[in-house]
Amino acid sequence: MGNLGGEASAAVDAPIDEVYALLEDVAIAPEWQSGLQEMTVLESDAQGRPLRCITSSDAKVRVIRTEVRFSYEPNTAVRWEQTKGDLKSLVGAWELRDLGDGRTQVTYRLTGDPGRMLGMMVRGPVEGRIREKMVDVRPGEVAARLAKG
Repeated sequence: MGNLGGEASAAVDAPIDEVYALLEDVAIAPEWQSGLQEMTVLESDAQGRPLRCITSSDAKVRVIRTEVRFSYEPNTAVRWEQTKGDLKSLVGAWELRDLGDGRTQVTYRLTGDPGRMLGMMVRGPVEGRIREKMVDVRPGEVAARLAKG
């Protein structure tokens, strides 16, 4: 079984610092990211940002639990990588680009290797549905959350 994931981008009607502030607050991500059920902060950095967390995500075929480590590039990116968990590997990022006039290009990237056992469950159409739920919707969720204020 190959990697799961992909990339999705959208222009968001909000300034880059506002978008970054939302993405940097990873502890509240389950409030607005579909499928992300839980985010438990295990360790924070000197600025109080979550550094190491345990997540639970509904991946259609089962709930996936991972421990991830975050890194932050102010107004540019929030990145994470699985340190242990149900998947063989997981790497992701939110990347931002200032479009001017209070607009921001938001790109969500996710690459995961489900491993052999889980990989057997996510073949064919299931793989596409997982991508839709875990990748394709993310930039739109950012826009919707920012619109709520």
